Amino acid sequence: MLVFYTDIHYLCRKYSNQQMNKISIYVLTLCLSLSAVSLYAQNNRARIITTNELNDNIFYHTIERGQTVYSIATMYGVTVDDIYRLNPESRESIKAGATLKIPQKDVSSASMEKTEDNYLYHTIQPKETLYSLSIRYSVPGPDIIAANPGLSVATFTIGKTIRIPAAPIESLPTKEVKTVTKEIEYTVAKKETMYRICRKFNISSAELIKRNPALKNGVKAGMVIKIPVQTKDVVAETAPVMHERDVNALLTTPKAIKRVDMIKVALLLPFMTNEATPSATTQRFIEYYEGMLLAVDSLRNSGCSIELSVFDTGNGTKKLKEILKDDALKEANLIIGAVQNEQIGPVAEFAEKNNIKYVIPFTSKNDDVLSNANIFQVNTPHSYLYAKASQAGCDLFANDNIILLKVPGTEEKPDFIKALKAEMKQRGIAWRELTYVPETFPVEMEAMLSQDKRSVIIPTSGALEALNKFKSSLRMLADTKPEYNITLFGYPEWQTYTRECLDDFFALNTYIYSNFYADNLSPEVSDFYSKYKTWYSKTLINIFPKYGILGFDTGMFFFDAIRKYGSNFENNLDKIHYKGIQTGFDFGRVNNWGGFINTNIFIVHYQNDYNVTRSEVR
Repeated sequence: MLVFYTDIHYLCRKYSNQQMNKISIYVLTLCLSLSAVSLYAQNNRARIITTNELNDNIFYHTIERGQTVYSIATMYGVTVDDIYRLNPESRESIKAGATLKIPQKDVSSASMEKTEDNYLYHTIQPKETLYSLSIRYSVPGPDIIAANPGLSVATFTIGKTIRIPAAPIESLPTKEVKTVTKEIEYTVAKKETMYRICRKFNISSAELIKRNPALKNGVKAGMVIKIPVQTKDVVAETAPVMHERDVNALLTTPKAIKRVDMIKVALLLPFMTNEATPSATTQRFIEYYEGMLLAVDSLRNSGCSIELSVFDTGNGTKKLKEILKDDALKEANLIIGAVQNEQIGPVAEFAEKNNIKYVIPFTSKNDDVLSNANIFQVNTPHSYLYAKASQAGCDLFANDNIILLKVPGTEEKPDFIKALKAEMKQRGIAWRELTYVPETFPVEMEAMLSQDKRSVIIPTSGALEALNKFKSSLRMLADTKPEYNITLFGYPEWQTYTRECLDDFFALNTYIYSNFYADNLSPEVSDFYSKYKTWYSKTLINIFPKYGILGFDTGMFFFDAIRKYGSNFENNLDKIHYKGIQTGFDFGRVNNWGGFINTNIFIVHYQNDYNVTRSEVR
């Protein structure tokens, strides 16, 4: 069943014809088993911090590919200058595998209303276990696990950082109220009788005489007697103490799949239903939604039941605040969307508070993923993209003659080139550099080519203007002197230049890296285009990446993940293998307590034989 809201219902009538098809309801289940492995921290590649280096005021962060000083500072709630002060060399550059000193925040002054501020950070040392850390910090093991959703035996390794709650958050003392009987002394008043005393304290005369034998001779004023009364006492009981073996076993305890019979999805996009004529940007978001509907339809035969609630967020946060009050959002298993950063923050906070998975599909410039375990960021941040592309380039061309070509007057890719040079330097790969000068370029380039190795030309600019300046001369060299075996390596945006450069890409045996690519000649893409046109009586806007296909790929990946592995599908990401027709998915958690970033990239190869291949970089 699909659920549509008023504004979007109008949108559907206006822009599509057949998306109201009902979805069949079936549920498939899978069982998991996890094997136990050693509980001790092990990672030979990480630097081991010696005892005399440890300091209560700092901890150590092991740098991973794609991380920047800014992202690391944001991750720990410190400033970039804090890191520069402790690590002066980091002003120039940082490299994967190295360690940074990070100042430990003073949690004693942190606002107790902001739980994210109330953590210490700890760098795991040799022979440390979860139990030993729980003893050291006086924090129960389950609380450490709760503070680090990504913590497992695979991530509890030497050099990794985990966060420690400054105070217990789960295993607080429990309180139990018990009714107990106590004796009190009571002085008999004038004219008071046995009957009145018994009625006053709700006790029988036999019980009263049993405790006060003197009453057998009658009740006299001024007598002091004992009377039983019942009172309620609060008895504090601490949580059960866990043994060392049980605490350490928390790292290997399999997490049960939280099955979902009906997948409830909330889609939040700026459809701008108040626009008389939708802008080009609005039309792309409509295409994203339409592509997602095709994913819902495609999954129906595999037993997937989906309730899709669609909301128009508009601009700013005014409409969004009302949307976040809707019951459909609170009951959702998955929230997808929000475009502007000012919208993403409140949605991320809402998702974390209600433990709902949140997919950010468009922007790559958002920091919430660094501290929110519920976030999945589809668009790869540039630093991660460049790091992985540099790694892939070095894997491909390690034994080749690499030439970096600078084209003056065109916009350069300084961050990518910096990452590539750092990767080549670390691997001991040589390269040379050439500045493009029109009059001398053919002669200077030929002088740098090699007949013994493939010559790989990497321009420092991805602009079409740069390509147009040198491609004809380079192709002439490739055509007239094939012994030089010229290859070109370039950028994601090059796939948008195929109208002007496709023949040149084939002739120059071109490779490009990209986080998206759709082969228009493949059966999967052709089938999507055909189905899209049948449903909506139109073709996709010719802008890359195509949002209609992005919506389809995103829906296929996440809906099927929930169908197979429940609402906590993040525990089984390694088992989810969806081959996207435009976008690939390779999600990795940014740290033990944060969310997930999609680091998948493709290497697209325009071969001399006029074939195009796409391979994933792992």
